[in-house]
Amino acid sequence: MAIAPAAPQVKTPVPKTRRHRGYASPVWWFVIPAATLYTFAVLVPAVRGGLFSLTDWDGVSPTWEWVGLSQYGNILNDPNGMTAVKNTLLIAAAVTIIQNVLGLLIALGVNSVIKSRTVLRVLIFAPVVITSIAVGFLWQNLLAPNGAVNLALEAVGLGALRQNWLGDPDVAIWSIIIVVVWQFVGYSMVIFLAGLQGIPEEVIEAAAIDGAGPVQRFRYVVLPMLAPAITINLMLSLIGGFKLFDQVFAMTKGGPGGATNTISTLLYTNAFQLGRFAYGAALAVVLTVFVAVASGIQYKLLSKQEG
Repeated sequence: MAIAPAAPQVKTPVPKTRRHRGYASPVWWFVIPAATLYTFAVLVPAVRGGLFSLTDWDGVSPTWEWVGLSQYGNILNDPNGMTAVKNTLLIAAAVTIIQNVLGLLIALGVNSVIKSRTVLRVLIFAPVVITSIAVGFLWQNLLAPNGAVNLALEAVGLGALRQNWLGDPDVAIWSIIIVVVWQFVGYSMVIFLAGLQGIPEEVIEAAAIDGAGPVQRFRYVVLPMLAPAITINLMLSLIGGFKLFDQVFAMTKGGPGGATNTISTLLYTNAFQLGRFAYGAALAVVLTVFVAVASGIQYKLLSKQEG
């Protein structure tokens, strides 16, 4: 019996898509608007600022001259410039350490089974939603020589602790640090709290059954599992400490005698009040380098801990 030959297979033509016609993938059409906005709102001003830091432009004159790196040399030779650099480093380090230690301790406290934990969370987080400039003016009045803080100390018999909180150069910088920590410790608390609530209860119970005490459970179970939250909190608080401006400007305006100036406040004063725009641009470049280097080192070290 003869077998009929198989019918020839007809290939159905595949319709050409936009990709086959040489058009860009539609995904890129969503990236282009954001990339364009970022370029003109961030990259172009940053590059222009870096170029202006190499000139003597005062921010108003239509002409300027190239002066190379002399503006950066002025920072090293300017006592106010070096004080601002030291204060910025001190604030960034102190805020990062104090805020995260307190934030973690508070998160551990409000994560426990207590009736008032919800109210405490709201009260501690509340200062975060207040604008920084408003917080600065609020504490400027509270810390005044006849402000509420000194009056409260006298009322409880601690009048010997009265201070000129914002007028004493040695005390003013720490007063600012305390205010910044007070405002943002709730932010760190929330991030740590989210990390704590993401730890399986079974893991902690298993460690307890194996004989691990509270300290051992925290050190060997809880802390390693909080590594992502620790990384986020340290990065945010460090960058925020470097860029601090609102609280300092509202509380002391860099005083007394420039003792509380940060790079941000000195930048503002020189660029927009004294007409030294190029010097201010140089300070901005220095601040950018500080933030980039410190953040990069911190992220590299902390990412190893997460791994």
